[in-house]
Amino acid sequence: MSSQRVKLHIQERHVVMDNGILQVTISKPEGIVTGIRYNGISNLLEVRNDEPNGGYWDLVWSKEGSTGTTGTQNVIKGTNFKVIMENEEQVETSFTKLWDPSLEGQLAPLNIDKRFIMLRNSSGFYSYAIYEHLQEWPAFNVPQTRIVFKLRKDKFRYMVVADNRQRFMPLPEDRLPPRGKPLDVPEAVLLVDPVEPEFKGEVDDKYQYSCENRNLQVHGWICFDPPVGFWQITPSNEFRSGGPLKQNLTSHVGPVTLAMFLSAHYVGEDMVLKFKSGEPWKKVFGPVFIYLNTLLDANDPQLLWEDAKEQMLIEVQSWPYSFPASEDFPTCSQRGNVSGRLLVRDSCASDFDIPANRAYVGLAPPGDVGSWQTESKGYQFWAEADADGYFSINNIRTGFYNLYGWVPGFIGDYRYDEAITITEGCDIDLGDIVYEPPRDGPTLWEIGMPDRSAAEFYVPDPDPMYINKLYVNHPDRFRQYGLWTRYTDLYPDSDLVYTIGTSDYSKDWFYAQVPRKTGDGNYQGTTWQIKFRLENPNKSGTYNLRLALATANSAELQVRINDPGTNLPLFSTGVIGHDNTITRHGIHGLYRLYSVEIPGAQLLEEDNTIFLTQTMVTSPFQAGIMYDYIRLEGPASSNS
Repeated sequence: MSSQRVKLHIQERHVVMDNGILQVTISKPEGIVTGIRYNGISNLLEVRNDEPNGGYWDLVWSKEGSTGTTGTQNVIKGTNFKVIMENEEQVETSFTKLWDPSLEGQLAPLNIDKRFIMLRNSSGFYSYAIYEHLQEWPAFNVPQTRIVFKLRKDKFRYMVVADNRQRFMPLPEDRLPPRGKPLDVPEAVLLVDPVEPEFKGEVDDKYQYSCENRNLQVHGWICFDPPVGFWQITPSNEFRSGGPLKQNLTSHVGPVTLAMFLSAHYVGEDMVLKFKSGEPWKKVFGPVFIYLNTLLDANDPQLLWEDAKEQMLIEVQSWPYSFPASEDFPTCSQRGNVSGRLLVRDSCASDFDIPANRAYVGLAPPGDVGSWQTESKGYQFWAEADADGYFSINNIRTGFYNLYGWVPGFIGDYRYDEAITITEGCDIDLGDIVYEPPRDGPTLWEIGMPDRSAAEFYVPDPDPMYINKLYVNHPDRFRQYGLWTRYTDLYPDSDLVYTIGTSDYSKDWFYAQVPRKTGDGNYQGTTWQIKFRLENPNKSGTYNLRLALATANSAELQVRINDPGTNLPLFSTGVIGHDNTITRHGIHGLYRLYSVEIPGAQLLEEDNTIFLTQTMVTSPFQAGIMYDYIRLEGPASSNS
């Protein structure tokens, strides 16, 4: 570690932050990171790229009324440079872009202030940005914003996303024809003639390395000669959209590392940030930490990853940081805390209230039950309860919130009845609060586990022609390419039939209900059957079928009872979902819960069948659903 004071060198077209450990060069006034010197490497960034492609903030935006999740992508380039702080301990620089009404239709109507911070004796640097939309400015949409770093492909070949998700990676030219063959999904490429033969026959797709926000705190790349790690550390999820289960991109072939703040991935248009005319808004994204490390007296580069995880914990424990100079980033003393205990009241599970073991409890902007899943304008603060249901949510920005939650093992979403106001220094104890999950009667049977994921169901082996070696015999086997095609392989002539009492959902319930390819090469909707027996059904009572979906994309789910030929289904979801989870190798998108009332008069003595039809066939890999959990409840008066 260096004890050298932090220095700022201001040049005609660049500024250089230097603390004796690393030097970071940033273009002036654009605010693009063009150079990172560290451990004898003159520049960790890809020197063969054009200058705006080193390290940069960017966003995707579209005009009011635009649909979908695409738009115009702009690298955010400042037009004014300013030194915010400069002393021996810290340098903070600002690169601002102010919106000009004469540019309406050409640039997003936002003021953006990008900040870069370097601290004394710190092996890295921080970046954050303040986005602002004034009330008098026009309406528009923002589907995505992020920070991108493109590293040297001759140095950084080993990528790390998690303990069990790390590997040597192909080169970017391997993805281009003729070395790479594009597949049905635009981001997926089959490596047919890679520079290094070991990658031949593999599929490369950046979405195979996605990660949920709750687990997305550190990822990056390792250079082996000399040993150097480049890590992107996100110590807080408060500024990310969509809550702890939202999935985001991490690192991928390039070599590229990302800090995603807002994206529509695995959700669709519901996550797009949409501003109305006359709507003021301001939000701080970050800070995130770019951490560099090396080995001084060891030869195992894996130690770089272990050190990066330790540094991540240090950053998390230091949150909220005390050093950002912007008044828009509140310190610890300017924030508040909320604590309490969440209990579950389910008379069919227990005569007593049950502690919400490992429940997720969080504050998010006011909205409907479950609205935090698609919330993107404000901040969210989440904590995991302990085994006894006690939770503590700390360092919450001042403002108005609803308290939300969900409990593994129970269906549905919780929302506290009253809005919560957070003031500076407040410490609110809610005491015991009770969640009553949807329930009308006793459980007659169930399929799966209510955990908002389809991971417990049968995930097939991939086609040997389309594999990623990382995910062979891996817990995340669902991340292989083309698994949707395996349904037709398993059910070439007829659809899945599941029998309560004898079938095993881990072996007999396919992870996604997708269209089936027919003999003429077309595709058709699929109808799955659930067979079950009832003795003495209550003909005057009402049964309830609970359908918890882990994801949906351009899908329609219809439910019929005992007669698959009826024109009108007992229930239909209508066309739902833009999650795109199946093609992006995920195991869940948005959580949806439906309750279907089944008149007892429609049920038969002993043998019954529920028909679940997914009707849509927009494309073989787009339309479909994943189930989280299915339960049939008897009438309230049943003794089952």
